[in-house]
Amino acid sequence: MEATNTRQSASATFINVGERTNVTGSAKFKRLILEDDFEAALDVARQQVENGAQIIDINMDEAMLDSKAAMVRFLNLIASEPDISRVPIMIDSSKWDVIEAGLKCIQGKAIVNSISLKEGEDAFLQQARLLKRYGAATVVMAFDETGQADTKARKVEICTRSYKLLTEKIGFPPEDIIFDPNIFAVATGIEEHNNYAVDFIEATREIRRTLPHAHVSGGLSNISFSFRGNNPVREAMHSVFLYHAIQAGMDMAIVNAGQLEVYDEIPLTLREAVEDVILNRRDDATERLLDIAPAFQGDGKVQSKDDLAWRELPVNKRLEHALVKGITDYIETDTEEARRAADKPLHVIEGPLMDGMNVVGDLFGEGKMFLPQVVKSARVMKKAVAYLEPYIEQEKEKGSSNGKILLATVKGDVHDIGKNIVGVVLQCNNFEIIDLGVMVPAAKILQVAKEENVDMIGLSGLITPSLDEMVHVAKEMERQAFDLPLLIGGATTSKAHTAVKIEQNYHAPVAYVANASRAVGVCQKLLSKEQRSVFAAALSEEYEKARAQHARKQPRSKPVSLSVARNNKWTCDWARYLPPVPKQLGVQEVKVSLQTLRDYIDWTPFFLTWSLAGKYPRILQDDVVGEQAQSLFDDANAMLDHLCKTNELQAKGVFGLFPANSDGDDIVIFEDERRQTILHTAHHLRQQTEKANGANHCLSDFVAPISSQTPDYVGAFAVTAGIGEDELAKAYEEAGDDYNAIMVKAVADRLAEAFAEYLHEQVRKEFWGYSPNESLSNDELIREKYQGIRPAPGYAACPEHTEKQVIWDLLQAEQRTGMKLTESFAMWPGASVSGWYFAHPDSRYFAVAQIQQDQAHDYAERKGWPSESIEKWLAPNLQ
Repeated sequence: MEATNTRQSASATFINVGERTNVTGSAKFKRLILEDDFEAALDVARQQVENGAQIIDINMDEAMLDSKAAMVRFLNLIASEPDISRVPIMIDSSKWDVIEAGLKCIQGKAIVNSISLKEGEDAFLQQARLLKRYGAATVVMAFDETGQADTKARKVEICTRSYKLLTEKIGFPPEDIIFDPNIFAVATGIEEHNNYAVDFIEATREIRRTLPHAHVSGGLSNISFSFRGNNPVREAMHSVFLYHAIQAGMDMAIVNAGQLEVYDEIPLTLREAVEDVILNRRDDATERLLDIAPAFQGDGKVQSKDDLAWRELPVNKRLEHALVKGITDYIETDTEEARRAADKPLHVIEGPLMDGMNVVGDLFGEGKMFLPQVVKSARVMKKAVAYLEPYIEQEKEKGSSNGKILLATVKGDVHDIGKNIVGVVLQCNNFEIIDLGVMVPAAKILQVAKEENVDMIGLSGLITPSLDEMVHVAKEMERQAFDLPLLIGGATTSKAHTAVKIEQNYHAPVAYVANASRAVGVCQKLLSKEQRSVFAAALSEEYEKARAQHARKQPRSKPVSLSVARNNKWTCDWARYLPPVPKQLGVQEVKVSLQTLRDYIDWTPFFLTWSLAGKYPRILQDDVVGEQAQSLFDDANAMLDHLCKTNELQAKGVFGLFPANSDGDDIVIFEDERRQTILHTAHHLRQQTEKANGANHCLSDFVAPISSQTPDYVGAFAVTAGIGEDELAKAYEEAGDDYNAIMVKAVADRLAEAFAEYLHEQVRKEFWGYSPNESLSNDELIREKYQGIRPAPGYAACPEHTEKQVIWDLLQAEQRTGMKLTESFAMWPGASVSGWYFAHPDSRYFAVAQIQQDQAHDYAERKGWPSESIEKWLAPNLQ
């Protein structure tokens, strides 16, 4: 018997207890046992294990059967079957002599189902003492001298009493106690039954909270008894009930392991109706479920002649339709049909599947499909390819592709949503993609490029230091005599930067790719023998023009010296200004639910991530992209619903409010109100262009100078909604679901920004408290209609990324939240935001833009950088 772990953490593996080896629950198993066909009955047990049962429940309680003899015989047969006996056995009987006979046949740790208080404490404890002697765990039913528990209160009362008797009177190990608080049927038409599922779920929550180390189980099929004969509805009820019960702490259940619907794959109409019943959310929930139940047939999906008319098409056209529409339901069936018709399994990929993806590519190129739809198409394609891979492996075939492309987010950068989207789009057009992930050093990029003999390298980055790393990679490619095309992409990249900084360092074609929709055309041209030279020449001409334009480019405003800029600083009458005093100084950690944060989401950037341009909510009614935007919005909210319920993604944050004063362009941050000990100094940059009617701003201007003797304050924050983001995305990727892998990261990014918005509101209204009566809508928050600002290092008002380290040190951000800074000062997890808080009513956002050499040297010296670092920093920051 293999070890089966029942961990106590919230993330512990849920244990399926197979129910089919039970004569009271399986007509087939009962018939086989009564007919003395124990060999065939063993196959039922074997199928349960193969279908995912981690424990098998065996019950021989049948009036026409010698239950004790049948139990002993079956258990002895199982002992000789290694593929069955590797899982623990649950002996299920209402007869104590059957249970004891079974215990004598089992070598490993057995589980007994069940004992209870229905015959009083003495009998209960006597049975428990025997079980303890056998080393068995036991299921304890919520059943006492007066009957079965049906309400939450009764369930908790009986389980608590049982627990105390077992642990305190006879020293029964609490980890060997499995409570069954009774799952009863819902949707029976009897009003008193409507809350049975909720009672079980809430009782489970209380049992796990108050009775340490105990487990909770139940017989799942009872919940759906009212819908016997309609398997799709029953499976949906089982899945929904398990989903909520597991969240409450249920860690095992007696189920048919081979017939559990995936919660997220239940049709939304059915799932909502079932949840209304399970959670007792509506008085008419049962009637509504009864109304829609007949519409669900076969595989549990709504059957509509219009929806399924495409199933009558030839298999090649069915595959095409599935790819274009992103339908995975029938892809394995159709792929198998195509495989049987093809000479080789590889021909299915190179034939009908690629034909279908070519249609997807054409529609995308024509603007008739949008990026989210293309990513869904890729999910279908991956599922089909995964199905064919074992057959291809048998024949050791190798397919052709349009080219092999290596993609990587460069060293020091953690952002990869855009890169991942480009990879999916290229895969949809038959390019083979090697994705090295994030924070990849140049040496590894080039080493893998050689080992894999790739045709092209693509670099991505979001933060400005990534631009320097891309230059380094290009120089290394030149030094090592590469001749591959190089793709450049990411939020901070541009055609001008590619022309001025990168392209001149590498002789082979360097192509700036503005977005995913351009990637396919660029790659096809660069990898085509006929088109490469013509396209490369056109690129070179474009870059020459870009360089010339850059050289001619005059600043919109005349540059001024640092001394002139400082003399034109923004200021106010500090003697008449009374800075608001925070209600509580120091550092505080913050945890908030995703449900709270979703109300603060700014959705417009979310659609831009998926290359759908338009302002939310108008984009949902847009004549061109409205339908797809609505579908994407629905998927995002379904993902949010899932994340809010499962806590697979978590939000953590930390902020601090500190005494502070400005000292020139710096802000000095003090330990306490005595202002004698300096914690840190934040160094800021000043605008350095001529201002006819305005000031040359620096963030330090908004904090009272030391010379004013006015006590002032600043705040700092670091928040993330990305705890668990990478693991979730990886799980989706490994399942071939790039769409949801990208979706979870896009949603996490929005939640992180929402967290920053939410926390700033709390600071303004409560923690700093300078706007206690503020009452703004989410739209007004997005448009920053409040007092104060929260500028972030790396952005326009404070463009130097290294200043994040000051925030990290001030807040002990890594120790308190797990958030980290890379060597290039990118924040990890990627869905993170950090910045400063300024409270002055006249504080505002601005762009430092380009600076002059005098300020560059002054800033570097203020930060204490060594001279060799100063020159490196000057180049990309000077005008």
